[in-house]
Amino acid sequence: MHTKNVLLSIKQDIESHVGEKVTLKANGGRRKILINDGVLEKAYESIFTVRLEDCAQRTVSYSYSDVLTKTVQLVFAS
Repeated sequence: MHTKNVLLSIKQDIESHVGEKVTLKANGGRRKILINDGVLEKAYESIFTVRLEDCAQRTVSYSYSDVLTKTVQLVFAS
């Protein structure tokens, strides 16, 4: 039950920052950390999407449990 409350608070925190710029740090596996800047585009029931600001303008999606397990870290721009 405790994990459900934590996931809900993570989701609410991310939903409150939709449309803002973020720095995304993602574990790419094999000791590779991917760092990208982007805009938090949308927050859905179980995932959220980030539009990256690289040359390809691609969109990536992650689950809230990725944030909980620290596979993905978001740093919100002030």
